[in-house]
Formats: sequence, structure tokens, C-alpha cells
Amino acid sequence: MSKKVLIVDDQFGIRVLLQEVLLQEGYQVFQAANGPAALEIVRQEAPDLILLDMKIPGMDGLEILRNLRKMGASTKVIMMTAYGELDLIQEAMEMGALAHFTKPFDIDELRQAVNAHLM
Repeated sequence: MSKKVLIVDDQFGIRVLLQEVLLQEGYQVFQAANGPAALEIVRQEAPDLILLDMKIPGMDGLEILRNLRKMGASTKVIMMTAYGELDLIQEAMEMGALAHFTKPFDIDELRQAVNAHLM
């Protein structure tokens, strides 16, 4: 059975790009454009890994991560950010995020990180 990856980003183009790359790797891929949709997918599908954007309107990445942990989800999380928000990244790491990538990221590096964390 293939591993499940959830992509949470408000930018449609990034979600589609990451989905294409991860489908080629053999993963089952889900997408969410916002926090409530992401949390619902986590409840229903229990993904193995979440690629989580830091800046999402309404509910930011840290808030989504806090909600995941409150739900008891021990899902692996890799943060993505367009900014050098080191204090926020540090907070995300303290909540169990495994890694972070700054946009624009190297798609091969991101793919390798996903593969490494899902082996």
C-alpha cells in the first residue's frame, strides 16, 4: 500500500507541481488550500507526511500544526515558507516538524526529503 502525503498550500500551482512529483514517486497525494480542509483530510485519511506551508490565509502553518498535535496526530510534517521566518520555523520544529524548505525550493531536494522521511 502506498504512503499518503498531504500538501497544504494556498497556492494552486505549488500544490499541482508537488502532486505531480509525488505521484511519480508512487505516493497517494491529497491537497488542501486551507487549514480546515487540511485538518479534515488528516481526520479522514491519516496521511503519513504533510508538506505544510507556513503562510496560509485564515489559519497559518503553525496554527494548523498546533491543531494537528491537539488532535493527537503524530503525522510527520515538513514546513515550507516563502520567507526567512526563522522564529516561526524554530517554533514549528519544537512542535515536531522534521525539516523546512524556503520557497522557491529545489524540487529534487524536497522529493529526496519526502522519500527519506517515508522510508
